[in-house]
Amino acid sequence: MIELKALPMTTIDGEQTTFGALTDGKVTFVVNVASKCGLTPQYSKLEELHEEFGGRGFTVLGFPTNQFGGQEPGSAEEIQEFCSATYGVTFPLSAKIDVNGSGRDPIYEHLTLLPDDSGEAGDVHWNFEKFLIAGDGQVVRRFRPRTQPDAPEIREAIGALLLGRLDGYSKVE
Repeated sequence: MIELKALPMTTIDGEQTTFGALTDGKVTFVVNVASKCGLTPQYSKLEELHEEFGGRGFTVLGFPTNQFGGQEPGSAEEIQEFCSATYGVTFPLSAKIDVNGSGRDPIYEHLTLLPDDSGEAGDVHWNFEKFLIAGDGQVVRRFRPRTQPDAPEIREAIGALLLGRLDGYSKVE
């Protein structure tokens, strides 16, 4: 299997890159996002995490998808404008992708191998499902959509990874 860091991706600006080049060894919180979802207000908490921990080697990385109820219908420009104007988003976004199904992006092929805390791996359930990736590219924790970005378990996991501790985490390498 190809390492997560080596997988290709396209930024929302259309730039071709790799996951590793964009995240640059940082602890990364990957979230599939949508602008017209009941969970969309999570953008503000994601931005707060990005601002709080960004200077310590952390980033949020958003992957817009229109797969759940058509809740991300906009163009790249519309998505960027909405995120910036409505939630002040400064973290990087990818081009719109599929996170499930036969057209699933290779990054999500890799991410969805990791089970959540209840032991369930596989398809993303809805918008705002979250994956925590260590700086070395290991996928170490998965959180379902309704878990708020500022939940204690997320903040603790981010803190542990920023301190270099992987103890007790499942991994997909």
